[in-house]
Amino acid sequence: MTIPAASADRSGDASPFKSAIMQIEPQWIDYNGHLNMAYYNVLFDRAIDQFWLELGIGPEYMKARSGSTFTAECHVRYLREIHFGDPVQVAVLLVAADEKRLHTFEELRHATEGWVSATSENMTIHIDMAARKVAPFPADIRTRIQHVLDLHNAVARPEGIGRKITMPSKSR
Repeated sequence: MTIPAASADRSGDASPFKSAIMQIEPQWIDYNGHLNMAYYNVLFDRAIDQFWLELGIGPEYMKARSGSTFTAECHVRYLREIHFGDPVQVAVLLVAADEKRLHTFEELRHATEGWVSATSENMTIHIDMAARKVAPFPADIRTRIQHVLDLHNAVARPEGIGRKITMPSKSR
């Protein structure tokens, strides 16, 4: 699959990254008539691949510098059904970062109507692929990440960041 090019230079843009508009593929629809839960992750992953290009940590980075990222943790919330033919777009917010990790929050939205279908909160780790171990980002990449983080820190935090799975408490 070819990943669409990252958006134009956004070096001073404080809004979340927005992926290319994507279409729901017919084989992704399950017997309930909506997008199967596994394919939400495909859409989120495609958007992250686009965002990584902006951060300079895409496939070329892996080839040239033997660095990549692995998802260490993921929490998806399914809020509203998406169906075949619906155009979707993912907004990616960089919530936090340190020398080895990226914390992102993504919203999958209907691309023309704007409502949120699902969210995905992720912890991603940087990997030295030669050693296959967690490693710090190179200084130039860390600077780029920090710049985006500083911009994204100005964005209002969407509902759902930091949620955990728990049973609702029973009221008396």
